[in-house]
Amino acid sequence: MCAPWSYAKEDGHWTGKHQGAHFFTVGQRKGLNVGGKTEPLFVLATDVVSNRIYVGQGQSHPGLFRRGLRIIPEEVHWIRKDLALLPGERRDYLVRIRYRQPLQKATLHNREDALFITFETPQRGIAAGQFAAWYEGEELMGSGVIHE
Repeated sequence: MCAPWSYAKEDGHWTGKHQGAHFFTVGQRKGLNVGGKTEPLFVLATDVVSNRIYVGQGQSHPGLFRRGLRIIPEEVHWIRKDLALLPGERRDYLVRIRYRQPLQKATLHNREDALFITFETPQRGIAAGQFAAWYEGEELMGSGVIHE
């Protein structure tokens, strides 16, 4: 549930060329330089090893949405260390994955290998390298870097 969609070359067809997959982020619309489509294209995934980007058509493409995300232990930062989750614990928080995004209802699940965040409703454009921040009301409780 927290893993990103996995795409392969066989899942689609060639649409255009680019200057490097590392220049694109999940959810990006601008700068794709592909025209002639009935709806705009959005980046669904990048593969820097094979230098491919995978795009989907339309703002509601299912590949843009995920129900959860994963943060590795080294990237979890608790502001309120006294309320940090112990392994095996879970707690409901309000979570934001983008600047100025409205807070979203979610549950944090802490395990030895990772902190998982599952959302009440699927979230658009969850991408590795972005931050997730969790709040108790207006108070920031912690944050972490989203991992693939």
